[in-house]
Amino acid sequence: MSIESKIAEAIEILKLVGMPRAQQNERSALSLLALIDIKPSDDWSDATNPLMGITPIMDWSKVNYETEYAPNTRETFRRQTMHQFVEAGIALYNPDNPSRPVNSPKAVYQIQPEFLELIHTYSTSEWSDALANYLTKNTSLAEKYARDREQVKIPVSVSEELVLKLSSGEHSILIKAIIEEFGPRFAPGSKLIYVGDTGNKFGYFDEQLLATLGVVLDNHGKMPDVVLYNEDKNWLLLIESVTSHGPVDEKRYNELETLFATSKPDLVYITALPSRSLLSRFLPVIAWETEVWFSDNPSHMIHFNGDKFLGPHNQK
Repeated sequence: MSIESKIAEAIEILKLVGMPRAQQNERSALSLLALIDIKPSDDWSDATNPLMGITPIMDWSKVNYETEYAPNTRETFRRQTMHQFVEAGIALYNPDNPSRPVNSPKAVYQIQPEFLELIHTYSTSEWSDALANYLTKNTSLAEKYARDREQVKIPVSVSEELVLKLSSGEHSILIKAIIEEFGPRFAPGSKLIYVGDTGNKFGYFDEQLLATLGVVLDNHGKMPDVVLYNEDKNWLLLIESVTSHGPVDEKRYNELETLFATSKPDLVYITALPSRSLLSRFLPVIAWETEVWFSDNPSHMIHFNGDKFLGPHNQK
């Protein structure tokens, strides 16, 4: 069997036992093959479970699969493959000496015996039953990660009837503040049209309402993080949640102006920051005729030029 075919089969095994997509790749496949010492011409029933460290795994891949990795990728192997193997229960960490210090240069890994038994059945008539039996006893890492992500999601109260759950992180925490703190203060009664979510592309999108306001979009990726519609003032508030990058600078202002060019309501451009201290980083690039709001001082805003504290500047 060719090198490519053996690697492809290893990737299929990782996929079928529920490893996340980030571990369904050549690096993880070679790590698996090294840990069971399966060469391109070997049968899966020949698999063993030697003790191996990261560097030996990389050296083994070079010798047996003609794939060479730079020495500085050791950390990638450890953090992006072996850590997940251990978490998934398909590999053991330092089984010969559990008290060995974390990150010791002598650290080793070994395929878990039950998983080794499963590997022995791959490409045989016993594989399907063995896989089903294995999965009933072992929660896949993909399922575990999905459950963990669900548990740490950030609830955002839009109304009594609608509570969104956004992916965890500073960006979503700020979005929560925009909806729950900024909206009621500066645009009371506004309707939520759009909420971006780093984990799901968009967490909420009322396309029908936006269409009635004159805007039909093909690319959600260009949307601001939050869009609110204030019916009383006929404003469409375009808000960027900024924790590390992405304020409403001149470039972003022009992008949003073009994207919402057909909007019937007037446009308001807002950069939301978690703290006023962060403003110094973006002060040189914040576009004129925009607003800046801080979640740590939710009742105050900074207005960049113009004759209004908050409002559109190019009246229709």
